Amino acid sequence: MSADLARTGLRASDADRDRAVDVLNSAAADGRLTIEELDERVTAALTARTLGELAGLTADLPAAPGDVEAKELVRIEQQAASTVRSGSWAVPRRLEIASTWGDVTLDFTQAVMAGGTLHIDMDMHGGTLKLVTRPGVVVDTDSLVVEYAQIKTRPSDDTGAPVVLQVEIAGRMTYGQVVIRPARRSVFRRSRTP
Repeated sequence: MSADLARTGLRASDADRDRAVDVLNSAAADGRLTIEELDERVTAALTARTLGELAGLTADLPAAPGDVEAKELVRIEQQAASTVRSGSWAVPRRLEIASTWGDVTLDFTQAVMAGGTLHIDMDMHGGTLKLVTRPGVVVDTDSLVVEYAQIKTRPSDDTGAPVVLQVEIAGRMTYGQVVIRPARRSVFRRSRTP
């Protein structure tokens, strides 16, 4: 028996199933799978017992963007400065932001999303946290404490897109603002063309 054949019979872990679901969500976001196909395959992935079953669900799809393993933690610490993450940056699983009188911009338009959830724990005093989303990126600010600050959310028109990234923001924003807006349509279209 070949090593590859033996490996496909190995039991799948929760992490293996999560990686398969990430590939399926990315494929649906790219238009490679319909909503019905996505639902069917995600259900099968979540109940798969072996690596071979998971491989069969993603065999006709490209690997997750860049097939990048997400970093567990990235930290941004700054004072009177600005940080921008844009282009094809790798989204970590957790992001800690400590910023005083500075701005942080996270542009998800072309970001590589290896994990399904990004937890942001922030302590910002003054400045702006700006999130530029794309279809399938959902932001939750319910756990964020704001003092003399505001949260501005501009909803996306693409409400039917499958969720590819859940962003959960917690912590504190004082004397500043959180701005959540979708990417401009022309920018998103340009990023999807080969």
